[in-house]
Amino acid sequence: MKIGIRREDKNVWERRVPLAPTHIAALVSKGIEVAIQPSSIRVFPDADYEQAGASVSEDLSGCGLVFAVKEIPSSFFRAGVSYMAFSHVAKGQHYNMPMLRRVLECGATLIDYERVTNDSGKRSIFFGNYAGLAGIVETLHALGIRLAWEGMATPFETIGRPVNLAGLDECRSQLREAADRIASDGLPRGVSPLVVGFAGYGNVSAGAQALFDLLPHEELAPGELTSFMEEGSFSDRKLYKVVFRESDIVRPLEPDQAFDLQDYYDYPERYRSVFEEYLPHLSVLVNCIYWDARYPRLVTNEWLRAAWTRPGPPRLRVIGDITCDIGGSIECTVRATEPGEPSYTYIPATGETPDGCEGDGPVVMAVETLPAEVPREASTSFGDMLVPFVPELAAADFEEPFEHLKLSGQIRKAVIVHRGEFTESYRYLTKYI
Repeated sequence: MKIGIRREDKNVWERRVPLAPTHIAALVSKGIEVAIQPSSIRVFPDADYEQAGASVSEDLSGCGLVFAVKEIPSSFFRAGVSYMAFSHVAKGQHYNMPMLRRVLECGATLIDYERVTNDSGKRSIFFGNYAGLAGIVETLHALGIRLAWEGMATPFETIGRPVNLAGLDECRSQLREAADRIASDGLPRGVSPLVVGFAGYGNVSAGAQALFDLLPHEELAPGELTSFMEEGSFSDRKLYKVVFRESDIVRPLEPDQAFDLQDYYDYPERYRSVFEEYLPHLSVLVNCIYWDARYPRLVTNEWLRAAWTRPGPPRLRVIGDITCDIGGSIECTVRATEPGEPSYTYIPATGETPDGCEGDGPVVMAVETLPAEVPREASTSFGDMLVPFVPELAAADFEEPFEHLKLSGQIRKAVIVHRGEFTESYRYLTKYI
């Protein structure tokens, strides 16, 4: 089967690709024919793909399998063709239901990277760690701008944005420079102790923490946070990091019931959020946790309204919502942003969201496509994970009934629609169509 790679055109910032030229060369050496649409913004130029053995062509009609990164426009789908992308439909996301409806109507096949998981349920193909890497830099940059607006000069305002830097090495270099200044000069009295909370501990959080840890810091357990703040024995020459797991975020409704992670996953209605106990102590919240509507929120607009009407400004300056679930675990994430304008300020009193880091409310960094800010490293890493699956996908006869498809278990689990019909695991999506 000839495979194709679609040009990304969701916005001018999307420079990623699912397979880099090095991956294409490896596939071509195995006899797999590859075509790629031309792109003037893709991080790897067309000539690199031609040199790797791919044909550069606007027309992908001869390809039985097409790869993309972001959602594919409804007009692009064709009958009998298989498509693999981040479709963002598994939660019934309303904004992508027209696209899903088109896949069904035209008899195409849809495979989602996000649903490719191993036997332990962990994702096998992901950009998540790069979302965390770019997200923490954007968050610290926003913190510097916000504190400068408040009249406090800090090393954070000198940290550049990933989209404007040469790559992760330059991000690391700037963070190390900020670390040296914090260690030598300290932070202003008005911001110390600077406590950064990370919600979640998966790939996204690991990426964010990897860069944050370049700064001088001390890690606290969530249970230590309140007493630490009350004691007041902190240093202005380091930051304080707190990582929150599910067991820290919620408690059972029944007072005599112990927390059980699987029980929480299965029956979240049996639990209540206690995250608001920590919020008054956080200067920055970095949200990296999976959420859907069954689970309680971390930050509600009600809490924000109350916090911003009490005497004295709250400690919480910035929310780096890397997960970017609109109206989700961070209720004030009411819209996604793009790298051109990465942050807005949520005004609790009115619900307004003016761009930038100024105003009477927390700054929200909610860039929807954070890995696109480090496109070369992100695309190469993603392709390293994807390319082992490509030969079986290219060899599969998708005209066969689903039960007869020669696919590994990981890929089989990721087939949402096969030839215009939901596979059994995704029939629940019918109610969203």
